[in-house]
Amino acid sequence: MIIHLFSFSIALASFVYGQSENDSFYESGQRTRDGIGKYYLGREIAQVMGHQGIPWLERDNREDEEAPSKAISLIELEADKVIADVGAGSGYYSFRIARRFPESQVIAVDIQPEMLEFIKLRSREIGVSNIEIQLGTIESIKLPAETIDAALFVDAYHEFSHPYEMMRSIYEALKPGGLVYLLEYRSEDPKVPIKPLHKMTQAQAKKEMRFVGLDWVETKNELPWQHFMIFAKPL
Repeated sequence: MIIHLFSFSIALASFVYGQSENDSFYESGQRTRDGIGKYYLGREIAQVMGHQGIPWLERDNREDEEAPSKAISLIELEADKVIADVGAGSGYYSFRIARRFPESQVIAVDIQPEMLEFIKLRSREIGVSNIEIQLGTIESIKLPAETIDAALFVDAYHEFSHPYEMMRSIYEALKPGGLVYLLEYRSEDPKVPIKPLHKMTQAQAKKEMRFVGLDWVETKNELPWQHFMIFAKPL
């Protein structure tokens, strides 16, 4: 299964979040130009991309800029496994992973019905049958416990309005030993032409994944703009 929760609407990005048992994880602070004024473990959460951003996700020069084919080659997935592409958006990665691993299952999860409808129509057009779609929420991927072998996030995690709740739902959905592939634009590199809040440092990513119980496995430094970080749920 691939679960991709990449795109949230701009309206959701600027929401006023209510009280919950996890409010202590978050702080309100100055809202910068590209943020929502909500902070998690010292990081301001970025505004999100809505379905209006599909043309940018599907741009012709994405391979030249980000080398997604290289990123997909770094994913290890055996036959009959389930991978979650979290923040699927237009399904750019979902379709490519589904083709590379035809005997595995991909579930594209998003909270925007427009994105899921786009994936559904594209699946019919090109004849891809091993992708399912799943409507999630801002707090959960809405999948049963211990049903996925891996989860993939491509430049999506930094936009989650409820990162703790979302990652805990993913932690629960992962089987013991399951992997999280986290791709984020490198904040350490000023040459990466992405807005600062839409980038992350390795240190921050490791801190946030550790906070929900995931162990860092390794980081592959083979992509032009992104960290390719791998985390695991303990056995």
